[in-house]
Amino acid sequence: MSTTAGAVPLLIACALGIERLALRTGGDPGGAGGPVTVLRTGMGPLAADRAVSRALATPALRGAAVLATGFCAGLGPGMHPGDLVVAEETRGPSGATPCVGTDLLVGELTRAVPGRIVHTGPLIGSDHVIRGHERPGLLATGAIAVDMESAATLHSAVRAGERPVAAVRVVVDAPEHELVRIGTIRGGISAFRVLRAILPVFYEWHRSSLLPRR
Repeated sequence: MSTTAGAVPLLIACALGIERLALRTGGDPGGAGGPVTVLRTGMGPLAADRAVSRALATPALRGAAVLATGFCAGLGPGMHPGDLVVAEETRGPSGATPCVGTDLLVGELTRAVPGRIVHTGPLIGSDHVIRGHERPGLLATGAIAVDMESAATLHSAVRAGERPVAAVRVVVDAPEHELVRIGTIRGGISAFRVLRAILPVFYEWHRSSLLPRR
């Protein structure tokens, strides 16, 4: 999938096959600011780190903007499956990685999926699927959501060189809506549809990230 030769590429990273399926069926990348690659990293921070580092070392993706996406667990009361999380920063064992273009993402997501709530704040990383009893401790850190790959993805991206990075996640479970298997629960189906609908927003973020900074 490519556009203008020489344009800055976009790498969209997700962990699961079902996430990649949503992204592959979510729209034509012709509106992006450069060639688009959807990378399935595999689950967990180590897999994400390896896959993203390996991808960004290839000539086709050197200098690429990187956006981490997929599903996440909401931490705050009142969050529901299908809500969106736009990270202001990702947090992991290696520290915090600030995200670029948060305000633009919030505005575009609000237009793309009207009626869906968009939450902004820190997105924290975990090395395992969290359970209900772990949520209060993570919420106490100030984070609004948790997943296993975003922090590692963005840390790997900026470690490989300066570039725009962002993380957008769809809530698949939350304190009052905990689920076990994504594919068989209504909340998982809702999250899949939202993820598929918001792919054009990632292209808009990419185009915006290529504009000169003031």
